[in-house]
Amino acid sequence: MNRVWAAIPARWASTRFPGKMLHPLCGRPLLAWVIGRVREARRLDGLLVATDDARIAELARGLGVEAVMTDPALPSGTDRVAAALRGRGVTAAVNVQGDEPLIDPALVDALAAAVSEPRGPPMATAAAPFTDRRSATDPSVVKVVCDRTGRALYFSRACIPQVRDGGAPPAPWLRHVGVYAYRASFLRRLVAEPPCALEQAEKLEQLRALHLGARIRVIRVADAGVGVDTPADVARAEAALRQAGLAPPRRGGA
Repeated sequence: MNRVWAAIPARWASTRFPGKMLHPLCGRPLLAWVIGRVREARRLDGLLVATDDARIAELARGLGVEAVMTDPALPSGTDRVAAALRGRGVTAAVNVQGDEPLIDPALVDALAAAVSEPRGPPMATAAAPFTDRRSATDPSVVKVVCDRTGRALYFSRACIPQVRDGGAPPAPWLRHVGVYAYRASFLRRLVAEPPCALEQAEKLEQLRALHLGARIRVIRVADAGVGVDTPADVARAEAALRQAGLAPPRRGGA
C-alpha cells in the first residue's frame, strides 16, 4: 500500500533572502501560502515542514502542520526531506519548496502518482516552456532537456540545447520547476551518495540522480509559477496571488 507524504524544507538562512519563509505576502507569511496550497492535494497521506529554525516551526504548528527540526548542517532541501521522513514508513515523498506560494496542488498529485506507479520512475520533477529568450540565457534559471518519453537528459544553468547556428531551438526551451517526488528507497540512496562532480559544478542537486543512472520523469506544466528568491520577487508574487484569485485585490484598485 502506498503511503505518500509531502515535506516542505524551510530554512531561515536563505542566502539571498534571510527569513523569507515568514515574510508576509498579501498579509500572510510566505510559508502559510505554500502549506495552504499543498493541503489541497488529494494524493497525500501526510504533510510536514522540515526546518532548522524554531520560528518557522512555530508558524507551521500554529497552522496545524507537523514541524520536524533538522540539522542546520544538512547540505540541501532533499537531505532535510529525507531526514524528516526517516522512520515513518513512507513509500514516496514529494519535496515542495517553501518559496513557491502558487504551487499547483494538481502538480503535487501528478508527481505523487508518477513515483507511485508499479513501474514508474524513481524520481519525478516538472518543467514549463520559457516565455522569453532572455530568461533562457539567465544562469540563475535552470533548464532541462528531455528525451521523447519525457525523461530528463540533463539539467543546466547554461542555455540548453545550444543552437549552434543561432535561431530558435528545435523545441521550446524548458525551464525547470523545482518540485520533486521520489520513491522512498531511491531518496534514501540519493542522500547516502556524496555530491558528484557535475552537481558541484552546476550547483544542481538533481544531477546526482542522473549521475547514479536514475530515470527522472519530467512532467510538463503550462507555467513555471512564481518563486520568491529575493525581496524583489515579493511584489511579483503578490500580484500573481491576486491575479489567481487567491488574495483579495489591493485596496483602492484591482
